[in-house]
Amino acid sequence: MVRNRTAWATASALMIATLGVAAIPAQATATTTAAQATACPTGWGSLAETRSAATSEPVTNVRTGRHACFDRMVVDVPGAGSSELGYSVRYVSRLYQDGSGRPISVGGGAVIEVRVTAPAYDPATGRPTYPAKAGQRLTGVNLTGYRTFRDARFVGSFEGDTQIGLGVRARLPFRVWVTTGRVVVDVAHNWTGAR
Repeated sequence: MVRNRTAWATASALMIATLGVAAIPAQATATTTAAQATACPTGWGSLAETRSAATSEPVTNVRTGRHACFDRMVVDVPGAGSSELGYSVRYVSRLYQDGSGRPISVGGGAVIEVRVTAPAYDPATGRPTYPAKAGQRLTGVNLTGYRTFRDARFVGSFEGDTQIGLGVRARLPFRVWVTTGRVVVDVAHNWTGAR
C-alpha cells in the first residue's frame, strides 16, 4: 500500500511538472503575440501641431515611405537647420490655396493640410525649386499599396509657406518632427497601435 502511494505521488508530481513546463511556452507565445500585435507607438493624436520657425532655404523634394506602423511624408529643405524649420499640420474639412482662396480637391476619407514655413521657389529669382503645379499630384510620389495615404497634392507656395494636401484613409493619429533639412509627418495605420 505504501508502495502504491509512493508510486502515485511520484506519478502525480511528474505529471504536474510536465504540465507546468508545457504551459510556459504557450504563455510566452501568447505574450509574444500580444506584444507584436501592439508594438506600434501609441499616444499620437489628431489635433493640430505647429512649430514657429521659418527659413528662406527652399523646398526641393517631397517623398513618402511605408512603415510597419505608419505611412511617412518627408519634405526636404536642404540647408535648413532643424531650429529653422517650422510647420503647421492639421486636419481640414476643405483645403484652400493661400493667396487665391481656390479650393483644392484631395482624395481620401480625411485631409491633412501640411504647411512648411519654407518657400518652394528661390527667393532671389522666384524660380521654382520643387517641380509641381497647384492641384496636381506630388511629383514622383506613388501611393499604391499604402495602408493610410490615399492622395498627395501640391497646393502652392505663397509668401514663404509651402502648402501640401495629404489625403488619408480616415482621421487617424499623426506626429510631426524635424531634423536637419527635413520636416517629417507620420500618420498611423490605426488608433490602437496594433500592426
